[in-house]
Amino acid sequence: MSTKTETRVDLLNAQANWIEKYQPGLRISEQGAVVSIGDGIAWISGLPSVAMEDMLLFEDGSQAMVFDLNEDLVGAVLLHESESLSSGTLVYQSHHTLSMPVGDALLGRVIGPLGQPLDGGETPQHSAQLPMERPSPPIVARDFVQRPLYTGIKVIDTLIPIGKGQRQLLIGDEGLGRSSIALDTVINQRGKSVYCIYVLIGQKRSTVVNNINTLRSYGALEYTTIVVAEATALPGLQHLAPFAGCAIAEYWMQQGKDTLVVYDDLATHAKTYRELSLLLRRPPGREAYPGDIFSVHARLLERATCLNASHGGGSMTALPVVETQQGEIASYIPTNLISITDGQLYLERNLFVAGFRPAIDIAKSVSRIGGNAQHPCIKKEAGRMKLDYLQFLELEAFTRFGARLESSMENAIKRGRVLREILKQDRFSPLSIEFQMAWLVAFNEGLFDDVEAEGMPPLLAKLHDWVEAAQVTLDSPREQWRELVTDLVNQTLP
Repeated sequence: MSTKTETRVDLLNAQANWIEKYQPGLRISEQGAVVSIGDGIAWISGLPSVAMEDMLLFEDGSQAMVFDLNEDLVGAVLLHESESLSSGTLVYQSHHTLSMPVGDALLGRVIGPLGQPLDGGETPQHSAQLPMERPSPPIVARDFVQRPLYTGIKVIDTLIPIGKGQRQLLIGDEGLGRSSIALDTVINQRGKSVYCIYVLIGQKRSTVVNNINTLRSYGALEYTTIVVAEATALPGLQHLAPFAGCAIAEYWMQQGKDTLVVYDDLATHAKTYRELSLLLRRPPGREAYPGDIFSVHARLLERATCLNASHGGGSMTALPVVETQQGEIASYIPTNLISITDGQLYLERNLFVAGFRPAIDIAKSVSRIGGNAQHPCIKKEAGRMKLDYLQFLELEAFTRFGARLESSMENAIKRGRVLREILKQDRFSPLSIEFQMAWLVAFNEGLFDDVEAEGMPPLLAKLHDWVEAAQVTLDSPREQWRELVTDLVNQTLP
């Protein structure tokens, strides 16, 4: 029997089985109609049984998600809008909620919040789909944060460490390097088996292209998925972008993998949510934001965690970015996010202008649980360094009045200036944790006491090259570290 004949027989059998099982009955299908449309919002009459976050299909091919329920009308945010969409267009229920395609096929791709490709490639062949909105992992599924996530940035890895499963906020004014820190962290995950998701919310296309090119040039795109909802996208897509990135990371976390998600930025996301809420006539609250804006960001960030071994042992580390105005850290959205996250890295404009980069204000930055994940050797060497550095800043401010200081204070100020020079770092140049250990040991042993602050950059460069060539690890005895670093500094200094 030929293949065509076999196929025809199979189809006839399937049709016969369907006819045998068919049971006549009353079938009701709801049909609504668009009442008005504008600014990414559609008001729809009919559809009495529709629920929140249900997907709606329009007669012209447009799509929307239910966002508001009134007595007579349904408010929906548009996710795809055709040119022919207008008042009177028929609307139908899809009988499912919004989900995100996930899987390894998304690595190296640039996609939209609905999974559509934006890099000119074919549609990724996803292995599964996860709902964008879902409850965060329960307490019994979570584990303590106890493994470090290295950023490659000296001031963070030593003084404000981040652990896998932590939520660390990047906060500061525009143009101070918040995105650069996030990109550095993604670049530093190369070869560390960490899957990265970079979410760009409401950014200009030039910014999006620059970030993509940066990740590609440093070889980071191969283990990174970029989710983009640029400034010209519909407000509904901008609102869904961080939830889409979270769903992608959640899939890998459930597979037992470590993931890193960057939300750049949640201040723009909050503004988009405020826009949608005001258009849907919800009552405004503080700064015209709706009352549930805290809940929206909490639902998103609480999904970042470290799972215990019985639930796969994966982790999702979140780096939300938020913009401040004129350094106002106490404004509404920043304070909300500070209360949700496990710490913050605050970037200060005066430090940036003074040439201290990354311009992280150590006094206002904190990592509440990252110290538990820090390697014991690094934790021991860093020790009181943050406190000593803050005391140095106070002493330095005191010297501006021309007061005479004791020799011990002068030595403390000199060491503090050397430490400040050590902590400076160019962007897109992440450093290994072994190098961090080397300079910590050298500084604590007083090997830099005779070095002027201006002479530190070339000395650190030689130290970095030596560490890269040496066969030492963090688990090597400290005595070995001390001897090797001492030999190198003695050979380098005149």
